[in-house]
Amino acid sequence: MDTQTSRGEKNVLLVLGDSLSAAYGIEVEKGWVNLLQQELKENTNYADVEVVNASISGETTSGGKQRFNHLVKQHEPSWVILELGANDALRGQNLQTTQRNLESIIQVCANVTPQCHVMLLGIRLPTNYGPAYDKFLQKVYRDLAQKYNLLFDPFFLEPVALDSDYMQSDGLHPNALAQPIILQRLLPKVLDLLKK
Repeated sequence: MDTQTSRGEKNVLLVLGDSLSAAYGIEVEKGWVNLLQQELKENTNYADVEVVNASISGETTSGGKQRFNHLVKQHEPSWVILELGANDALRGQNLQTTQRNLESIIQVCANVTPQCHVMLLGIRLPTNYGPAYDKFLQKVYRDLAQKYNLLFDPFFLEPVALDSDYMQSDGLHPNALAQPIILQRLLPKVLDLLKK
């Protein structure tokens, strides 16, 4: 028996992210979120899960926070993958504001859809931003994951981020070759999320 369909809920997995999840610079079909949908359709336990990619290139936590209420009401997700914060940090924004925005999104998910479960994806900054700022950004993600007991990947681009074969010329965005590798890293945690 499929435990997901027996819940009597819409089986929507919503991805709220930025260019790292929006397949920036490559064909959308080759992005890790689209590859995730294909993977789930081939898995008999999760073939009924619809992956909605609400990621927008350039998105900040403020933008995601503004859009999230509408997205939750529209799609009624059972699960959310939250991948925001990189653009806040690249713009040197106050990371305490970033933390509050992310926390607001996590809380909305629980308040609007009580059975909504969140997975948080963290990132790391290029070295020129300085170790103190990067360390604080890492702490933002880690603290939220601990406070809300979230499934958490502290640096989901880790397998590809420092390999030029897998990055676009800007050094910030993974290329098409990297996307299956990113999915391979995330898939075990995503399957754990779907069991919640």
